[in-house]
Amino acid sequence: MADGETRKAEADGSVGTATESLTVTDNRTGRTYELPIVDGTVRAMDLRQIKASDDDFGLMSYDPAYMNTASCRSSITFIDGDTGVLEYRGYPIEQLAERSTYLEVAYLLIHGELPTRDELDRWTHEITHHTYVHENVKVFMQGFRHDAHPMGMLLGTVGALSTFYPAAKAIQSPEERHMAAVRLIAKMPTIAAFSYRHNLGLPYIYPDNDLSYPGNFLSMLYKMTEVKYEPDPRLERALDVLWILHADHEQNCSTSAVRGVGSSEVDPYSAVAAGVAALYGPLHGGANEAVLRMLERIGSKENVPDFIKGVKNREERLMGFGHRVYKNYDPRAKIIKRHAEEVFEVTGVNPKLEIALELEKYALEDEYFVERKLYPNVDFYSGLIYEAMNLPKDMFTVMFAIPRTSGWMAQWLEMVQDSETKIARPRQVYTGERGRDYVPIDRR
Repeated sequence: MADGETRKAEADGSVGTATESLTVTDNRTGRTYELPIVDGTVRAMDLRQIKASDDDFGLMSYDPAYMNTASCRSSITFIDGDTGVLEYRGYPIEQLAERSTYLEVAYLLIHGELPTRDELDRWTHEITHHTYVHENVKVFMQGFRHDAHPMGMLLGTVGALSTFYPAAKAIQSPEERHMAAVRLIAKMPTIAAFSYRHNLGLPYIYPDNDLSYPGNFLSMLYKMTEVKYEPDPRLERALDVLWILHADHEQNCSTSAVRGVGSSEVDPYSAVAAGVAALYGPLHGGANEAVLRMLERIGSKENVPDFIKGVKNREERLMGFGHRVYKNYDPRAKIIKRHAEEVFEVTGVNPKLEIALELEKYALEDEYFVERKLYPNVDFYSGLIYEAMNLPKDMFTVMFAIPRTSGWMAQWLEMVQDSETKIARPRQVYTGERGRDYVPIDRR
């Protein structure tokens, strides 16, 4: 082909028809290429035809942390970070948090539509009657040290579930996929509560099928000698709303881990365990804990101005503000702030709230923070709520994992039924040495 001649890329299995294109000129060769644009993207594989010579591998894109790479097509969660929009299956998070329940939202994420009354009743019945875990799971958890981190216990136990349900390996079976989704959503609160009781040296409390999904979790956490635990409806609702807000958040680190590991066609329990492992990291699931440690360090409302000065001088880190996706006020933070007040009616006001409100005031009014769009995010208030409920900081990430299970399973289900799914295998840019000769050890 002569230099300057235009080559047209052939999309590798593109979904949809390209109505627009991008013209690229390779200044190394003078050749021009026309790349189809579909859904605002160009296919990375279309770059492979761009070569400096016949034996050239072809051009690759380099994108550490996937800052500008779409790894899949998804119809589950939509985020517009610039305007602060979050939608599940097209429904605004504000409407779902106000009118729905977590189990209804879980159904929406898994099935794609809001359930009818009969569908929701059946779904709730299924979840409720799968909250029990095999007695051997209980024995398995009792093998952890008394001071084992709850997330480590959750990670190990969720992975172990794959050995209790070997039929789940049949991921092409709609029935097995459905049962895996039901079991994981149902059993995650049970395992989480068992890990909490384990750390305290208390006996595990079995699920109570007469209670709601969040009410049952509160019972498994806090029930002592009473015959019947009666959860406060304000705590139930606050927990339900928190779980709605945390149910899914597009292709974040843990969701990408579930999809990446799941692309090997492993069972869903192992794939979700990968999500738990990713969430375990402080940069992902540990943000609300970091907020509380920051508030503890500030100490009082009067110390906020000095702390803010330290932030501006890059001597302090402002935790719970800003978000990699949101460049506006995190819509979930506004909702959580309202429900925090209901929780404090039950538990008493968390003394750190006064510090948090003063920090938020600075962030919303100070030009330094406004220019940088450092608004409170979902983690800013959630930790205050969990601490008010007497949950130790080690449990905060576990509280995140419980609702995110429905999102992970929705994403996993979408992935295994996507005709474009291939086993994840990123490329690399090799920077090491080449062609070295082995040197015997006595000559080194």
